[in-house]
Amino acid sequence: MRMLWAIVAIGLAGCASSPVPPDWQLNAHGALKNSITAYLVGNSRLAAVEFSRVRAEIASTGRVDLLARAELVRCAAQVASLEFNNCESFQALAKDAAAEERAYAEYLAGRWTGLNAALLPAQHGAVVTGASGALNTIKDPLSRLIAAGALLQRGQMTPDAIATAIQTASDQGWRRPLLAWLGVAVRRAEQLDDREEVLRIQRRIDLISGLGVSVQ
Repeated sequence: MRMLWAIVAIGLAGCASSPVPPDWQLNAHGALKNSITAYLVGNSRLAAVEFSRVRAEIASTGRVDLLARAELVRCAAQVASLEFNNCESFQALAKDAAAEERAYAEYLAGRWTGLNAALLPAQHGAVVTGASGALNTIKDPLSRLIAAGALLQRGQMTPDAIATAIQTASDQGWRRPLLAWLGVAVRRAEQLDDREEVLRIQRRIDLISGLGVSVQ
């Protein structure tokens, strides 16, 4: 998750001038990481509780820009899990966000026409400019899934890229995005009338769903 934490590091964990950050920074940063992790593994309730803690800690500072940054991190995890909602929680705060963050929100939403790729993290800028194999060069698993989600919105996902997204989510044990990407694979197999492949993927979905995942 290095790319995501880089987005919030200046505001939530690194903006203190003293050697020891104030409690709100530590609490907000920890709660944000906990919220994203809970969301990815499918624990919706815990994800919501932890993000409420994030809001409360940031609210104590009156920093709307920091809340926008945290909302953008949450939106990115949602895109990785194919939950597309136009980053509405971020958009409500976008006027107080930096240009780089507004550009990143456009990237997540698949609105790349006229987008200045130089404002994005380098790995995502390469995706926007269509660099060959850009998705597979992204080392961070969550960043790779985020890029895959953005590409899917653009209608630019290949079968190999879908397989990469599935493998990435599976390797991390992130049930929510795994279920979402397996759903994409099922629909593709159905379109190809590949009954055997549909059944194979469905067995994986059934295994994951049988674990009592609270994915909503």
